[in-house]
This record gives sequence, C-alpha cells and structure tokens, in this order.
Amino acid sequence: MLKNIDIERAVEMLCALPVMLDTETVGLADAHGRVFAEDVRAAMMSPPFDRSPFDGYAFRGEDTAGASREHPVTLRITEEIPAGKAAEVEILPGYAAKILTGAPIPKGANATVKYENTEFTPTEVKLFEPVGANTDVIYAGDDIKAGARIAEKGTVITASHQGILAGQGISEVVVYRKPVIKILNTGSELLEVGTPLRPAMIYNSNVYTLSGYLKDMGAEPHNAGIAVDDPDVIAAGISAALRSSDMVITTGGASVGDYDWAVTSASILGADILFWKINMKPGGSMMAAVKDGKMILGLSGNPGAAVLGLFRIARPYIRKLCGRTDLNPYAIDVFLKEPLKKSSPKRRLLRGRLEYSGGKAYFAENEGQGNGTVYSLLGCDLLGEIEAGSPPLPEGTMIKAYRI
Repeated sequence: MLKNIDIERAVEMLCALPVMLDTETVGLADAHGRVFAEDVRAAMMSPPFDRSPFDGYAFRGEDTAGASREHPVTLRITEEIPAGKAAEVEILPGYAAKILTGAPIPKGANATVKYENTEFTPTEVKLFEPVGANTDVIYAGDDIKAGARIAEKGTVITASHQGILAGQGISEVVVYRKPVIKILNTGSELLEVGTPLRPAMIYNSNVYTLSGYLKDMGAEPHNAGIAVDDPDVIAAGISAALRSSDMVITTGGASVGDYDWAVTSASILGADILFWKINMKPGGSMMAAVKDGKMILGLSGNPGAAVLGLFRIARPYIRKLCGRTDLNPYAIDVFLKEPLKKSSPKRRLLRGRLEYSGGKAYFAENEGQGNGTVYSLLGCDLLGEIEAGSPPLPEGTMIKAYRI
C-alpha cells in the first residue's frame, strides 16, 4: 500500500486498472449522454441528392452568360418542384424549373437563383446577371460522405450525434452499459433524510451530492445505506454492495482518527489496497482498493472534500468504467480574480467559477472552501489547482483549473 502519494500517481494507478465493459442496444431517442460502444459509419451521403438551398429557380448556368439589367435572359418554366417531390422534366437549354427550399435539383440544371433576384410570370423567369455553373447548389454528400465515420467508439452521444444518426435512418445505437456504483456512507452520526433529527446526529447528504455528480459522469449510482462505525459492519456492507455493482464508494472513515475504518474494513475483505491518502487539500483523505477486479473507493466524510476527491482523483477512472476514451477533464489556464490569502503546503483545490473580463479568463473563488462545506459547490463549474509550496498569491496570478 502506498501512502501520501501525489495526485498524478493516484490517477495513473486507477486508470491503469482493467475494466469490464458490457454493451446494450438503445433507441436513438434514449441515447443522449450514453457512450458509443462501436464506430458508426455513414451508409449513405447526406444530403442524399443535390438540392436547392432556397426558394427560387433551377437552370443551366451557361444559359445566363451575358445577362444584364439592359439585356436580361428569359427562361421558360418547365414545372414547380416542392420539397419531397422528384423533378419530372430535364432542364434543357433555355429552360428553368421553379424550385423550393430542399427540393431536388432537376437533371440538367447546375445552378439556382433566389426569387427576389428575378422577375417572373407563371411561365417565364428573367435573370439580370450571369450565374456560373455550380452556383448555389447543395450537392449530395456536401455534409457527409458515404462511408465517413460519423461516430467514434468511446465518445459521449450528443444532440448533434443524434441528429446525424437520424439523418442516416439509424434508429438504434450500441452503447456501453452504465456502470452501477453503490455508495455506502459510514458514520454512527448519520441519519437518512426523512427521519426525525436527533441530538448529535446529521443527515446523510453525501449520497445525494455524489449521486448527482456520478449521474453527470454517466454512471448509475445507488444508495447502499448507512453503516455504523464498526469495521466488520462496514466490511459486510461493502461486500454486499460489491456483489451487485461495478464499483463501491464509501464516505467517511478515510482519515486517521479512532473511528476511521476504511483501510481496516478493506483489509478484512482481503482487498488489495492501492493507496491511502493523497497529497492534496481538501479531499486528500482517500483510500483506493480492489476486490475481485472491482474498485473500492474510500472518500472523506466531509461533503466538500468528498466531491473534490471524486472529481480530481476518481473521475478519470469512472469515465473509463463508462467506456469513455476521453478520461482526463478539460484543463485551462486562468487568472485569479481575487488574491489567495493562504499559503499552500500541499496541492490546494479551490471551488470556483469561470468568468471573462477584458478578453481574459478568470477563476472566481466561491465562498466557503472548508472540507465540510456544500454551499460552495453551488454554481461551481471550475476546479482551481494551486501548486504545493505556493505562498499567498496576488490577484492576476495564472493557475491551472479543470472544468466540472
């Protein structure tokens, strides 16, 4: 077991662990936010035919050579082509077809013009300037070529993916099954929400906070209940949760007090303990172990610290467990909007917001950075990171931050 390791080493160790990825097929309407389990290639071009970008006329560009306001070119109208209807007449020299937005370009035509740039009657249309061939035609395959890769294995399905797949007539998608992550909260002081509050007791908020963030990551969280401060009880709770999940997260019992049982409970189970404690603050009170190929992650019982440990250390592994290939969060360089008054003997994590001013990106620190604070997570979309050994920092100092 390693102890007091750096952030990078902890993330590396977790991401090196193998995961079992099962797949399932879901309807396209239910695929948003899921992860592609296979590459998808276009079976046809998009659009599947040459079409008009607007309401107007389709004709041969060659027929408009020399057209001017004084000497317009007059073309005879063959038919009207609305969207959803194939042209019936080939465009020959001297002819044009009235065409509406999205309608297929008739055979023989190679250009279009808007209504407002012409004069027309039910039988004729006049053009007042030359229009070159291949002007204002949306050609088949302009958007997507047949055989092009339109979805990549391991990527999250977005609204744009859904639109592209629908345009290909694809109604079902093969995705990775959401990993089931059970959350076991330890502490004799905890009560379930909805029960009367008793002296010296607190409500179990961690399960709700962590569950929400896990859902955002693509996992399926479940509440495994509360275990009192007894290593055998905790070990039994972890064992039961492991049987019906892909990963177990515990909260509480990961520090060094008399009632901190995370390591002891994992040892009772015979789990392989990877590390205990990370060189960061808050959230450094953390344990990771593996039992029967499944991760047991012990987070701090303090809500703020638990969330920071989840985001900074566990998130890449959880993304891997979801089948994603983009494991690391998006990092950006930002300027401190306000001075950081504290020194940072360890790597310090800050909850804050991304703000822009004068063309620069700033980190605006949220109020309440303590281990147990939850309120500071409201509106938090950025996790700032201060290097170990840093003194107090003035405003305008550039730091690294991670998008949440």
